[in-house]
Amino acid sequence: MTPVLNSEILMNVILMFLCYIYIVLVIFVSGKLGHLNISRRASRKFLHAMIGNLPFIIPFFTYNSFPLNFPFFVAAPFILVTFLASPYSPFKGLCEKVKGLADITEEGHQLGLVFYAISYTFLALFFSSKPYVIAAGILPMAYGDAFASFIGERYGKGKYRVFAPKSLEGSAAMLLASFSSFTLSLIFFSAVYSFSVFDKLLASLAVAFVATLAEGLSPLGFDNITVPALSALTFLALGGGT
Repeated sequence: MTPVLNSEILMNVILMFLCYIYIVLVIFVSGKLGHLNISRRASRKFLHAMIGNLPFIIPFFTYNSFPLNFPFFVAAPFILVTFLASPYSPFKGLCEKVKGLADITEEGHQLGLVFYAISYTFLALFFSSKPYVIAAGILPMAYGDAFASFIGERYGKGKYRVFAPKSLEGSAAMLLASFSSFTLSLIFFSAVYSFSVFDKLLASLAVAFVATLAEGLSPLGFDNITVPALSALTFLALGGGT
């Protein structure tokens, strides 16, 4: 292995560990938000949103495909971490050591964060060379769902229920936040990958609609799977991945 190659791999490893540090800090801060009289639900949405920023780091990895897919290496360990922090963990003592994350997990669907980590890992495995596809799946969950929860709780009057209680106001916020966050991300990615944002606007709008429908129709916690998967597939189906 040449010195240049060694140096390049080292830089990717350093960036990967910086991502780990960022994720751990976000988990730590999320767990401490309760001391500021912020609900665990809001803390969980904060965690979702902040973790959702990771696709913006992916373009800086120079190894993003098999066998050295560093974005995948960033995401995959947190499937295990979130599972071990859940009530299903076989190591109950570990929950006490990661109490902040465990408390957030128990407040929502008990495997919701595990599903989120699985979705992120799956997208990173196949689309790390095109992180805007990952963003299509993750940002509607990160920011769209967070705004849906906030607006729905505070201003939701038009209630409906399929598997879980929702509101029309929350779904409208989901639609707007999903479209806005993803479209803004495309502006960033277009500077790196030289594509036209205008050409992907229709796909971005479709992603927002599908994400909103998936969030509104999914059982509690399962939107962490359905929203990323269906949003990314919609973007790909409409040519957004080209």
